Amino acid sequence: MSEDNSRFESVYSSKVRAGKRRTYFFDVKQTKGGDYYITLTESTKRFNDDGYERHKIFLYKEDFNRFQSSLGETIDHVKTELMPDFEYDLYEKRQAEWEAQQKELADNPQPEANQGDTSTPTESVDTDKTDAVDTDDDISW
Repeated sequence: MSEDNSRFESVYSSKVRAGKRRTYFFDVKQTKGGDYYITLTESTKRFNDDGYERHKIFLYKEDFNRFQSSLGETIDHVKTELMPDFEYDLYEKRQAEWEAQQKELADNPQPEANQGDTSTPTESVDTDKTDAVDTDDDISW
């Protein structure tokens, strides 16, 4: 890869799966002048399976503190004032269960005779999750 293209590579990257069709990416990139900025990308799988839609926000160092402060205040407001009784950890628990189920399925494929059986307790959680929270297939680009 040439040096010109290296500035577009992430020097740090983090991914948040947010449902079956949605993933957020947080990437730190470097400018030509050696400075750093963050791109926040929402990637959503299109309904017709024709690729992904992406939306990006570029966040520069001079805005880091205000952005972080306002985001924190906004999340805290929703959690404490608007929806204080909601169990926010439920989403994390469901995602962890779903990921464990996917790993188990990948590690232990079902014999053909049992593939039609969908009565496992973890899958009933998955069905509930589809209504309340989209689970996430691995979205890679």
